[in-house]
Amino acid sequence: MSTGTEDVFTSQYMGFRLGDEDYAVHILRVKEIIAYSPVTPVPGLPPVVLGVINLRGKVVPVVDLAMKFGLPARRVTKWSCIVIVESELEGQRTEVGILTDAVSQVLDLAPRDIEPPPAFGTRVRVDYLEGLGRREGGFVLLLNLDRLLSTSELLAVSRATEEQAA
Repeated sequence: MSTGTEDVFTSQYMGFRLGDEDYAVHILRVKEIIAYSPVTPVPGLPPVVLGVINLRGKVVPVVDLAMKFGLPARRVTKWSCIVIVESELEGQRTEVGILTDAVSQVLDLAPRDIEPPPAFGTRVRVDYLEGLGRREGGFVLLLNLDRLLSTSELLAVSRATEEQAA
């Protein structure tokens, strides 16, 4: 017999799309969603960091997660947006923009709806994932922003991209 208490402890995640794949981040880490606007390139940044934007007087770096995940280049469309998230970078809470193809929905996931990250079968490294969220019609990859957006990870992707180009 179910008491219904297992649904009391649901967490909310903000879903978005990159290419044909669905991702989500914990809603408490999302600060805002803004329409895509041109990003100012900054020399010397890793290639996955497109540049920076001015968000009400604050400089915010913008990361292209699709590039980080090895997805093909995409065009910016009217659905493209920048999701401003809070991440821990070098011990400090920092706002970072992530370029998405589209924001989809807010997902309510109970603990029973979240599976451990799969050992294989995704473009995303397992240590970037908190888990797989079960939803109608499939799964959504739940991202661990602190690992995904760490300075060392962004620099590692930069080095790997430079080595592939050489």
